[in-house]
Amino acid sequence: MTNEIPGAPLRAAVVALRRADAQSPDLYGYRLGGTLGQEVAAAAEADGVPREFLEFCRVLDGADCGPSVQLFGLEEAEEHQYYCEPVDGSPLPLSPEGLFCVGMIHGTPVFLDRAGGDVLGIPEEHREWFEAERFEHLAQGLEAFFLERLATPEYVRLALVDDELAEHDDWLKLLGRAGLAG
Repeated sequence: MTNEIPGAPLRAAVVALRRADAQSPDLYGYRLGGTLGQEVAAAAEADGVPREFLEFCRVLDGADCGPSVQLFGLEEAEEHQYYCEPVDGSPLPLSPEGLFCVGMIHGTPVFLDRAGGDVLGIPEEHREWFEAERFEHLAQGLEAFFLERLATPEYVRLALVDDELAEHDDWLKLLGRAGLAG
């Protein structure tokens, strides 16, 4: 049995990233959002925003991981919920009742499944995201998505950063400086 505090690994990673960011004026700015206050989170939850997303935003209200990967903060997420609306001819089970758009990867939406809390994306092989036949399971929850896919060397694969450009990717540099990726 573990006595780990819920959200502690996420908080630790965000503290490390913020510390590295403060010591890295040479890197592109505005990568890490702030934190969402309790009153704002409570009002957003009353408006139908999923609690899991709001709990994540209370630690990190969005992250810009470079030009191809973004995790929205609350304000930006609310502006992007049109991605959850059904699209004529799309085989995807799109619905605002079932999904909540939480970010973008290469111009395609990333969703939080409201029922199970899983993070879902679009398989790489689709030119138009809404033509995909299925969702790709990216992680079991937003915290896992951030810690396992965005704040680790796995980011390189997800962001499709090739070997030649890896040394120029500011998010990857920040991860290294924070001790999260080597």
